[in-house]
Amino acid sequence: MDLDPVRIIEAVLFSSSQPVKISEMEVQTQLGGSVIRKAIKKLQEEYDGRGSAIELSKTGMGYSFIVREQYRPFGRQFAPKEVPDDVLRTAAMIAYHQPILQSDLARSLGARVYDDVRELHQLGLVTAKKKGQTLLLTTTKRFCEYFGIDGTSKTAVKRWMENRAKGP
Repeated sequence: MDLDPVRIIEAVLFSSSQPVKISEMEVQTQLGGSVIRKAIKKLQEEYDGRGSAIELSKTGMGYSFIVREQYRPFGRQFAPKEVPDDVLRTAAMIAYHQPILQSDLARSLGARVYDDVRELHQLGLVTAKKKGQTLLLTTTKRFCEYFGIDGTSKTAVKRWMENRAKGP
């Protein structure tokens, strides 16, 4: 039984909780890179063509299904929250001001920052490098993938945050 490569890639992307690189799909599906790229293009056309609330997005180096911007408020109500709001506030400060010293962040937000940073680090959203008596904090590639930011540079993250702050 020959299976449709488009449906195979759809199943891979639907099942994954994070973006998947073409190279990873090649290994797992035994499909060639050009076949996978064609399948991705076809899926993007299908989802765009039918006006779906879901879109196939390139995030960083991988691809994933995400909820279209205008439908996110509806889906967000039912999605499990991985990052609590108070920790998210700390993540936003790190992302916008990176690289930032943890001691400076604690002066701005209070001592609970230490727990927030520990949680963000465990989630793989920030890196912490020793700098004197404190830590130098920056966002990770996973941060960009998690929030659907196109690009991983400090500038791309800051631009994305500024655009989000402006609202729709």
